[in-house]
Amino acid sequence: MIKLIAIDMDGTLLNSQKEVPKENIAALHQAVEKGVKVVICTGRPKSGVVSIFDQLGLDGEEEYAILDNGCTIYKTKDWSLLAHQSLSQEDMALLAESGKDYPDISVTYFDSDHYYILGEDVPELVTYDAALVFTTPTPTTLEHVQNSSIPIFQGMFMGEAPALDRFQEEQGDKLSQHFSTVRSQSYIYEAMPKGTTKASALARLAETLGLEAEEVMAIGDAANDLEMLSFAGVSVAMGNASEEVKAICDHVTASNDEAGVARAIEELVLAAENH
Repeated sequence: MIKLIAIDMDGTLLNSQKEVPKENIAALHQAVEKGVKVVICTGRPKSGVVSIFDQLGLDGEEEYAILDNGCTIYKTKDWSLLAHQSLSQEDMALLAESGKDYPDISVTYFDSDHYYILGEDVPELVTYDAALVFTTPTPTTLEHVQNSSIPIFQGMFMGEAPALDRFQEEQGDKLSQHFSTVRSQSYIYEAMPKGTTKASALARLAETLGLEAEEVMAIGDAANDLEMLSFAGVSVAMGNASEEVKAICDHVTASNDEAGVARAIEELVLAAENH
């Protein structure tokens, strides 16, 4: 029996207009009414999640969200941190060093409230990405993020696809030795503390809640969902998912523009509960 549903946001819960289809909201409420935990699992920072989570109307006493690609687990009642993984000063320096010879690549860092970018200039692409998570980039120095009293959860390299392809080809192997890395979008290459993924956070939360992996269903569409989907007892790829994601999943649902999340919950959770 499914007791927890882990749901990615972009390309999964959200449609192409970055909106939550009403069918998804209705299905989530039906699942919660049956005692199923709903956990948002996203690469987004907190600024890009709170207002959307509010739209879901899931204001239960004990709801959770896994953000920053697994670096953080929040209690959604007051958005306090239940657990987190953070970068060391050495990690932050290595990220900065890796990007310094690539003028077309921006190096960014995230804490719970800031979207930092190294340097004085903010490229249009970084401003665009920050707007997607309802914030603005803050130009900063390496020394500032290294000496911050607030934990820095992860770093991101950002650039147009051809420039980022070159960067990943030349720096990816080295970075993957020190970090958990993922090309989450064509213009984003992410670096989390080593061993940190959506799956590692989901496993930790499941253990906290006394749940087994077999009682977890995960729904996703992209490369940063792969570990989470592999961990879950029931894995669901969106209809718009990459072929790599579809290949490892137990089920394929409709696309994010066809309320595929609602379809999966109705067929695999609610219908099963009714039998």
